Amino acid sequence: MSAIYDLILILDPAAADGQRAKVRADAEAAITAGGELVGVHDWGRRVLAYEIDHKTEGEYHLIQFRGPAALLETLQRSLSVTDGIIRFRIIKLAPGTPEPVEMEAAPAVSPVAAVPEEAVAEAVAADAVAEEAVAEAVVADDAAAAEAPAEPAPAA
Repeated sequence: MSAIYDLILILDPAAADGQRAKVRADAEAAITAGGELVGVHDWGRRVLAYEIDHKTEGEYHLIQFRGPAALLETLQRSLSVTDGIIRFRIIKLAPGTPEPVEMEAAPAVSPVAAVPEEAVAEAVAADAVAEEAVAEAVVADDAAAAEAPAEPAPAA
């Protein structure tokens, strides 16, 4: 029994629906031609953790499969030159790895818009209090240093 691999595809949501479907279908066809398809999980459109090629969101897909090294090389080569893919990664799963969690498509929300205004106001207030405490500590340290007697220079 060969190892199980995860293929994570992040597709460009700006690409045509047909192109995104073709990329997935081609990847699945290559896997079934050279290996065994174990599972397909569509995670939907999500905000990226960081911007990639000026894109802030992507359509996520997880494809699990078994196959030989030649299949991995074929997938690596074909996916790296295919248009419509923002990023992909093939990962060999360790034995005993649990099944993937079924994820629902998350609403595409800007990370900044998701933070309530009250939380921002509290963070700003806490930051101001911390700055004030640091300033008081510096003043107290300077005062203590001014009161301390100067040490005599060591004799040469």
